Amino acid sequence: MAADLMEIDDSLYSRQRYVLGDSAMHQMAQSSVFLSGMGGLGVEIAKNIVLAGVKAVTLHDTKQCETWDLGSNFFIHKEDVVSQRRRVEAVSPRVAELNPYVHVDTCSSALDDNTDLSFLRKYQCVILTEARLSLQKRVNEFCHSQQPPIRFIGCDAYGICVRVFCDFGGEFEVSDPTGEEPKEIFIQSITQDSPGVVTCMDNQPHGLQTGQSVVFREVSGMMELNSTARQVSVLSPHSFAIGDTSQLQPYAHGGFFVLVKTPKTYKFETMEQQLCDPQVLTPDFSKPEAPLQIHAAMLALDTFQEQHSRLPNIGCLQDAEALLKLTEETPVNTELVRCLSRTARGTLPPLAAAVGGVASQEVLKAITGKFAPLQQWLYLDAIEVVRPLQSLSAEDFFPRGDRYDGLRACIGESMCLELHKLRVFMVGCGAIGCEMLKNFALLGVGLTKSSGEVCITDPDLIEKSNLNRQFLFRPHHIQKPKSTTAAEATHDINPDLQVDAHLNKVCPATENIYSDSFFTSLNLVVTALDNVEARRYVDSRCVSNQRPLLDSGTMGTKGHTEIIVPNLTESYNSHRDPPEEEIPFCTLKSFPSVIEHTIQWARDKFENAFVHKPSMYSSFWQTHSSAEVVLQRMQAGESLEGSFQVIKLLSRRPSQWEQCVTIARLKFEKYFKRKALQLLHSFPLDTRLKDGSLFWQSPKRPPAPIDFDLNDSLHFTFIVSTARLFAGIYNIPYSETDLSEEAVTRILSDVKIPEYKPSEKCIETDETAKKPDQMKMPVSSEEEREAIIQLEQAIATDRVTPEGLQMTPLQFEKDDDSNGHLDFVTSASSLRARMYSIEPADRLKTKRIAGKIIPAIATATAAVAGLVRTSHLTKKSIALLTFFALQMSPVPYPHHRTLLLMHRFDIFTMQYSNRSMASFPRNNIYFSIWDCWTIFGHEDFTLSDFMNAVREKYGIEPTMVVHGVKMLYVPVMPGHSKRLKLTMQKLIKPSVDRRYVDLTVSFAPEADGDEDLPGPPVRYYFSPDGETP
Repeated sequence: MAADLMEIDDSLYSRQRYVLGDSAMHQMAQSSVFLSGMGGLGVEIAKNIVLAGVKAVTLHDTKQCETWDLGSNFFIHKEDVVSQRRRVEAVSPRVAELNPYVHVDTCSSALDDNTDLSFLRKYQCVILTEARLSLQKRVNEFCHSQQPPIRFIGCDAYGICVRVFCDFGGEFEVSDPTGEEPKEIFIQSITQDSPGVVTCMDNQPHGLQTGQSVVFREVSGMMELNSTARQVSVLSPHSFAIGDTSQLQPYAHGGFFVLVKTPKTYKFETMEQQLCDPQVLTPDFSKPEAPLQIHAAMLALDTFQEQHSRLPNIGCLQDAEALLKLTEETPVNTELVRCLSRTARGTLPPLAAAVGGVASQEVLKAITGKFAPLQQWLYLDAIEVVRPLQSLSAEDFFPRGDRYDGLRACIGESMCLELHKLRVFMVGCGAIGCEMLKNFALLGVGLTKSSGEVCITDPDLIEKSNLNRQFLFRPHHIQKPKSTTAAEATHDINPDLQVDAHLNKVCPATENIYSDSFFTSLNLVVTALDNVEARRYVDSRCVSNQRPLLDSGTMGTKGHTEIIVPNLTESYNSHRDPPEEEIPFCTLKSFPSVIEHTIQWARDKFENAFVHKPSMYSSFWQTHSSAEVVLQRMQAGESLEGSFQVIKLLSRRPSQWEQCVTIARLKFEKYFKRKALQLLHSFPLDTRLKDGSLFWQSPKRPPAPIDFDLNDSLHFTFIVSTARLFAGIYNIPYSETDLSEEAVTRILSDVKIPEYKPSEKCIETDETAKKPDQMKMPVSSEEEREAIIQLEQAIATDRVTPEGLQMTPLQFEKDDDSNGHLDFVTSASSLRARMYSIEPADRLKTKRIAGKIIPAIATATAAVAGLVRTSHLTKKSIALLTFFALQMSPVPYPHHRTLLLMHRFDIFTMQYSNRSMASFPRNNIYFSIWDCWTIFGHEDFTLSDFMNAVREKYGIEPTMVVHGVKMLYVPVMPGHSKRLKLTMQKLIKPSVDRRYVDLTVSFAPEADGDEDLPGPPVRYYFSPDGETP
């Protein structure tokens, strides 16, 4: 993204634009970054900031490629080691490949205490990795002294400990500390008092803090407030004071307020100043002392390096004692110091990925002034990984001359071998999936020679917008499958990895592929998905098959990881977010108040006209292939579902481009003029409710009819995009000339607009009313006669042809600017917003809302993917590096963590995963979500036998039995009592190879009137030995 072309390539950067905004993107496009150190940590940072799209990056390094690098640097290959290439020469072209808009330069000159640092003045941000503390202090002092200051970030990763230090200058102004989009909150009342008190409508929480300011708009009565900003003093979650309003006009009704974003200044000290009294972030509140402990230990390590010009040797007790002696003046965790000494030469790739993601996000904050920065130190450790390994011999950690020497220095040879044997199933190969595969490759998870495997599946194809975050993909991969492409790229990182790539969804329809036997063969399941329902399904399969699950997700700069362990933690399905608030049907149809309503309305119009109706039309004629037979059946009085709507479409079917333009013009008249006229006819501006208040008051906005004007570009865009979409579903060709203003104007000049007469129809105002199903609405006898006449005419005029009985449904594609889909939604939404005096949204915002786009940025993805691994490992979970200890020895519950990451708020916290809770339906009988009861039957085993077997084996009387969505036995259902005598085979009708089914069984409550109690799944085997019957 060259600075002189300040155009943002939306096809590449669209997801990131929603995170940063265009102003920050332009600042990045003019910023140059210097990054020193091309080890595992440095290459992570390089990858992330190049994907983000800065102007230029200079990569600095003086070392040659070594075998050791293969285990931490995913852009160094075996041939680079063999040819003894410099690391920076090997890495730079592969980093440059990530983003054609970023200029990647290299430098291999020495950077030490004698280097003239004046060359750094051309950079806006300097990042040092693999640098001695003395050099970091010197470079930091230089950067801090410049005017304006050069933003400085220091990063270090030594074995189980990592740190990030930030200094953005004495005073660093952040334009938007939160990055949250201010919401419009409607007003219930404003008192005429000192102070005046504002109360939010419907007790909606305002989310304000005392001292913030809000601006008022569209207030009736107390009009002096409009367009003015007032500082607030919070009184309750739903009310706040705004100063003296006693001299203003009395408040009448309506209006809303919006938070005013105010810049915030952050003060930074140099590293030298911060060493003695550090300002640290506490990521793990169960270990509040840890950051200062790690600070002291790593400073001792810095001193050790200065004294010995090396790091402590692996397993050397003398070096460990020397390091411990350097901490004598500071109270420190001796176990941490000894573990740091033993592992300092090693590397944990996921930990490097996590801290690399964090550091990269700080780079973006530094050069854009957006989001609260890290102040000033972040420390993470993975002591729980190595604590159980202290009984292993020192030789277990010694190098063996292969790519795993860095990892081996931390966890030992025996643990590396366990990783190689793992069988992992990962669902999804998007941004997080790519990062996870990279981590698997560096860790050696699932090697062919060890009978391990990583199985991945994703049905999606690669799109250009993926390239901004999914770093395994390149432009020449567009429209290729994600899974197979990711597998090939992963082999480039580690050729020994065994990756089996599928193109399937994981859902009930693919249970013949991802069966129970498939799941039970796995050591670990990983979800890298972008939707909740898919996560819930995979989680349910893991619970029923007792498999551990790693889940993670991001939204913009926010992220989370969750570790789900059988018999220890809750599952993903144990907790549910509150359901998304649906927009009431009447609000969408007649009374929008905010731009989200008009965008959703436009999106619904697209779905109804160009997806639902064409699908219904084609489906009807596939079922009823002869129009003559349909006519005969209708004439005989038979009611055919959907026939009325289908015949209406057939009778109005256009055959030429000109007719499509005419339809578009009539739609404009209907949507943006007649709708308003009808509403104002039904509810004149002076309409009052029963309580005497005005009908048209906030949040209801009275519409204003729009007269068509072809000179208005918005009107023209609506006509052309709507006509194109109708031509698309009716398979009508058109040319570029047909889309010209001249051609469209000529067609429109002949369009006759029928005279409008308002109707007396009832307009829905009840916010609880649901949208009626058009297919199930009763059809009057007059409408039936009209449909029969229309069908007779269509047959008589030879319009019932094979082509005439087909329509092509569209699929809303938000990322293709050439198809007219987003043109329609944006223009329709903007026109409706204009009609209701709502501030319109630009194309970018409309695209995000209409396309339900999740904002995303590579820095958060990298951090979260690393922390999926390291939060799992650093918290002494059941695995040392991915669950291998499941096969060894379990560890206490409290060490499982959920991690929450919010880069924009500078929040980075770990918390306990919730323990799996037991249920107690009866005395001495309890179970958790992880329990599964079993019953073995036979060919003649009846439902009554099944219920008796459950009662005898588990001591509880079943009251209801359900298989999937089918109710096998519910006592109150008619005829269900007769089912007790039927065999389980007849009730369930299993496939010939089915050995068992999982049934949901409920039990009677202890007290009458209470609800039935759910039990654990009951696995019913069709034969006594559990084999296929």
